[in-house]
Amino acid sequence: MSDTQAMQARLVGEISAAADLDALEALRVASLGKAGSVTSLLKTLGRMTPDERQAQGPQIHALREAVTAAIGARKDALEGAALEAKLGAERLDMTLPAEAAPQGSVHPVSQVMDELAEIFADMGFAVATGPEIEDDWRNFTALNIPETHPARAMHDTFYFPEVGEGAAQRMLLRTHTSPVQIRTMMEKAPPIRIIAPGRVYRSDSDATHTPMFHQVEGLVIDRGIHMGHLKWTLETFLKAYFERDDIVLRLRPSYFPFTEPSAEVDVGYRQEKGRRIVGGHGDDEGHAWMELLGSGMVNARVIANCGLDPNEWQGFAFGVGVDRLAMLKYGMDDLRAFFDGDLRWLAHYGFSALSVPTLSGGISA
Repeated sequence: MSDTQAMQARLVGEISAAADLDALEALRVASLGKAGSVTSLLKTLGRMTPDERQAQGPQIHALREAVTAAIGARKDALEGAALEAKLGAERLDMTLPAEAAPQGSVHPVSQVMDELAEIFADMGFAVATGPEIEDDWRNFTALNIPETHPARAMHDTFYFPEVGEGAAQRMLLRTHTSPVQIRTMMEKAPPIRIIAPGRVYRSDSDATHTPMFHQVEGLVIDRGIHMGHLKWTLETFLKAYFERDDIVLRLRPSYFPFTEPSAEVDVGYRQEKGRRIVGGHGDDEGHAWMELLGSGMVNARVIANCGLDPNEWQGFAFGVGVDRLAMLKYGMDDLRAFFDGDLRWLAHYGFSALSVPTLSGGISA
């Protein structure tokens, strides 16, 4: 046996006997490191004569390969044994509760939308939807809003560039969900009872206004409808939403192009710890009136524009901001926070996905 072969047998034996990874690493450095024994032999190849190199070169390279393979095999064996020992010592207690996974929450606007749908469904209303990009005719003209009405001004409405002849071709971001009422009256035969929730857009922004906000409108078309039906519907709706029986309404004469007669609806409220609490009579001590929504009997011209006979069919309509309803009920004071995307705000004001509004269990349960 040559010296190189004897060295190989010795090193492989030492490597196979290494007790742990630290001892194995020390043997690797001693043999294959920069100053290792195998490395030193490899460096002698350059000083050998061609005949010596031809005779000893294959043995030295075989030595390096054998040592490298032995180190890799022993490392795998030691790591496998360490893993087996760790798995044998560890225990998993299946009786312990799992760590809570991150959970999302329902945005207050979505929750209030569900609350409104539940309340009005109990009164026989269906939910109707429509496109947020509307044409001028459905958003304004069909609603008896003349060409010179301020609501058509550029500072109120987001218009798209004109793409055709005539006002009916001009497209815009809807300024209210009233176009859904127009579409419903044109597509569905009376009697009609719908609410139309959704996003609307106006050029306005401050603590109580945003360029995009949410609105819900209601529409009833039937025979013999009058203001008494409107007042009862609004009272029933607001009592169920605020979950109070002492909701008092005050209807003030107003003007809307699409209703006649029209009324602003006020509710009584009081201030408590900096928060508005809806309920009570606005003329009582410590109370005041607050404007909440607009309403009225559907204008005969609007009914006629939709292809119905106003002498046969009458109706009422109303509209209120969903974001404002959420602010009043749940004590939020800045509308802009609804759209900031701050997860801390949502964690505080958000609702569990299991908090499904029901009349029997409580609208805000």
